[in-house]
Amino acid sequence: MVFGQVVIGPPGSGKTTYCNGMSQFLSLVGRKVVVINLDPANDALPYECAINIEDLIKLSDVMSEHSLGPNGGLVYCMDYLEMNIDWLEEKLKPLIEDHYFLFDFPGQVELFSLHTNARNIINKLIKKLDLRLTAVHLVDAHLCCDPGKYVSALLLSLSTMLHLELPHINVLSKIDLIENYGNLAFNLDFYTDVQDLSYLQYHLDQDPRSAKYRKLTKELCDVIDDFSLVNFSTLDIQDKESVGNLVKLIDKSNGYIFSSIDSSAVEFSKIAAAPLDWDYYRTAAVQEKYMKDDEIVQKTSGMQ
Repeated sequence: MVFGQVVIGPPGSGKTTYCNGMSQFLSLVGRKVVVINLDPANDALPYECAINIEDLIKLSDVMSEHSLGPNGGLVYCMDYLEMNIDWLEEKLKPLIEDHYFLFDFPGQVELFSLHTNARNIINKLIKKLDLRLTAVHLVDAHLCCDPGKYVSALLLSLSTMLHLELPHINVLSKIDLIENYGNLAFNLDFYTDVQDLSYLQYHLDQDPRSAKYRKLTKELCDVIDDFSLVNFSTLDIQDKESVGNLVKLIDKSNGYIFSSIDSSAVEFSKIAAAPLDWDYYRTAAVQEKYMKDDEIVQKTSGMQ
């Protein structure tokens, strides 16, 4: 069995940063990790990816050739990848034996709440390659500071969970920056546990833009409460304990922790007991230096 994560979320939620930090972290606790970039708009990667969708199709080419905007172009790229799923399967097969997969998907939310192409891609990979994947849905924690945006984030998370039908973990990313956006109306547990949303109504009524949609907001909150599916974990990608706690949740959801109890115990003993030599920015800087050195070597070789 092969395990991995499908990393999704709105633009700016920190997906690429997450993939970079998570790959470093998992490598240090003993896993062989590969990152697969399936975002054709992501042309400045801080990590070294094993597979890049730009080798198959480029968003810039699609936009110029078909006169599409970025959103239409991304839908086209995902449709094209679905039709050429054999290309991705062949790229993944040599890595199946002993690697853990991180799939970095585009940030266009319609792909995971409305359109079927991304879901079909994931389902085909699961069936043909016997993958065990968890959807990790990142939401910027600063949305908690605005009740209206928080309700929108809940609706997006719920619709994505229902649409993808995967083991699913919602994450409030950049939790270390949340205080920069002002005080929360309630304590953080209220937002992570998605407690009684009726308490938000008063704060929504204070905003003239939200007040006129009061009945609609109430009905939407009732839908979220009725499903009772959404909650959030928190993440500070620079903090070892925060990343480690999230890894434990992901491993429980996709079954990794049960596939090899001994190895899982060893990994988490490294996280809990030993001072893990990991610093996101330091490791990322070293990685970037190596990538630049490789580019210089390749250019020099080409000149010769």
